[in-house]
Amino acid sequence: MERMPLSCLKVGIVDAVEIWTHWRGDRPPGLDLSAGPGLVRRSFQMNGPEAPFASNDMLAHILACGAPDILCVWGLGICEDILVACKNSYKIYNSIDAPALRIPPEVSRHFDLVLTGAQWQSDEVNSRHPGMKTAILPIGPEFASDTMFYPMDIAKPYDIIYVAAAQGYKRHDILLEALAKLPRSIRALCVFGYGEMADALRAQAGDLQINIDFVGPPGVPFVEVNRLMNQAKIGVVCGVDDGAPAILTEYMLAGLPVLANSALRCGLQYITPQTGRVAEADVFHEGVLDMLSTLSTFSPRQTVIDNWTWAHSVRRLQALMNFEAH
Repeated sequence: MERMPLSCLKVGIVDAVEIWTHWRGDRPPGLDLSAGPGLVRRSFQMNGPEAPFASNDMLAHILACGAPDILCVWGLGICEDILVACKNSYKIYNSIDAPALRIPPEVSRHFDLVLTGAQWQSDEVNSRHPGMKTAILPIGPEFASDTMFYPMDIAKPYDIIYVAAAQGYKRHDILLEALAKLPRSIRALCVFGYGEMADALRAQAGDLQINIDFVGPPGVPFVEVNRLMNQAKIGVVCGVDDGAPAILTEYMLAGLPVLANSALRCGLQYITPQTGRVAEADVFHEGVLDMLSTLSTFSPRQTVIDNWTWAHSVRRLQALMNFEAH
């Protein structure tokens, strides 16, 4: 959630950034000023669990303190009342996951810009709202930092790494089944930030008798994710209904070429001859062997630095919004 707003702060499009989230329960988490200069985290009590989320607490804050100049809304969204209260804000939406719009039309109609992960998503937005401005500029892979993810001169005991939530749509089964077809000398690592399927995936790996280790959940800090990626030779993305996962360019910035499922619905634009390969699920194992045998032909980090790090993307965003730096 922080990448794009912090990029705007860095280049002077805005003077301050606030990350707003919701909470439920009896005790609010309170104001968080620890994230760094110019960044504040606020959490507002939800009216209930139904999406798009309503919050009288958030609405009261806007009415009392004023609406932000730029309002970014991700995922399942917020209720229409809040968008109406921010009628003079420049409003941006990104679903993050594969559906282009995870919000109802009465909510989505208020946005000035919708960020998408593929052309079909932009087409879907314009089918619902003809003429609405869209841009294929997914916040995960497009706003990555080359100082957060970078190569390290350490041993690479793993051939493959998959950093992904232990959830069904990440399709870990494709990796596990590919490993079952590969020599047992091929070693893999799965890193889970969260998810309910971790135990089931560990059990499946045991049944298949494949050479794979698991980390998490819970997740580990970004610096540890970078270290773990540097212990592998290639990264994989196995999902289909996934919204241009951030890990695509994070792997690449750590120096790893990426093998992606050819059916991935968003983000295949980041897979080029310099950054990786794609393979269908039933021949994923062949893609692994091909990439491991041609590692020297890839230049993933430089390709991302030249095209997709946050400094490139925020300039595109600024032009789309027509906001001048302060």
